[in-house]
Amino acid sequence: MTDSMIHVNGINKAFLVAQRTAGLRQAMKALFVRKHTRVEALKDISFSIKQGEIVGYIGPNGAGKSTTIKVMCGILVPDAGQCSIMGYTPWKERAAYVKHIGVVFGQRSQLWWDVPVIDSMELLRDIYGISQELYRTNLAELTDMLALEEILQTPVRQLSLGQRMRCEIAASLLHSPKLLFLDEPTIGLDAISKLAVRRFIKRINKERGVTVILTTHDMSDIEALADRIIMIGKGELLYDGSLEKLRGRFGSSRTVTVDYREHQEPIGIKGATRLSWTPERAVYSYDMEHIVLADVIAQLSQSLEIVDIAVDVKDIDEIIAQLYEEHRI
Repeated sequence: MTDSMIHVNGINKAFLVAQRTAGLRQAMKALFVRKHTRVEALKDISFSIKQGEIVGYIGPNGAGKSTTIKVMCGILVPDAGQCSIMGYTPWKERAAYVKHIGVVFGQRSQLWWDVPVIDSMELLRDIYGISQELYRTNLAELTDMLALEEILQTPVRQLSLGQRMRCEIAASLLHSPKLLFLDEPTIGLDAISKLAVRRFIKRINKERGVTVILTTHDMSDIEALADRIIMIGKGELLYDGSLEKLRGRFGSSRTVTVDYREHQEPIGIKGATRLSWTPERAVYSYDMEHIVLADVIAQLSQSLEIVDIAVDVKDIDEIIAQLYEEHRI
């Protein structure tokens, strides 16, 4: 047994989806005879996560991310396989297990729409059986960290999206969970709200040791928060490792922009491709597997008086798209 908090081993889950072609005749026929297609949502999914990790769980729409999270939350029962989280089997010991996890869905709310935020917090205290002392301590800390003081008395329906998401995150942490599931936590947020949410996630991870599983299509969230990503596609595990390792696999190409004192004649570099040239600026592309930046600069320095250099790496979205393309998803 390892020191991992989460063990997912050989999880499989399939659904029967009703099929019907368009038209009134087919609609009437479907009332009596239905054809179903078996969809394999998860196929032999296995991974382990240690306590204190922030893991990005990513994949295209329909990949099986939500199904995995629902299994891990105890909402769905898999057809086969095992899942142990903090010693619990989520779907078998759900009542005891959910006291140790927090869940935030970006497009769903656990707050009551027509009442002030503080009333929802009080109700959640009763649902989770949180002691008054722990409740007051956690509420005060979360209110301070997420700047909720001015909106606790405001009905949820009157909050902006950014304000509501901060309240959702606070509500999910009232009972001091050890594991936090975040599903699209920054969807629709402005830049300032996104940064605030990201800073908070990093803080609770560092100060409280909360393990975070982040599901999102926003790769900037993954890049800012997660050191490790688990990628799924068509129900199968495609990649499990660090972002840096993934960059090394698909992101070895670089673009370097060089500013220099006026020089009319274009300069060629062995091992690099010149993309553009002006008397004062040039852009080259090169592959790190064939030539290093120092060699590029050295060759340029022989002919140019360099003023400034900027290196651009491949965007994380491009790298993820390449991996999807490799697996044809």
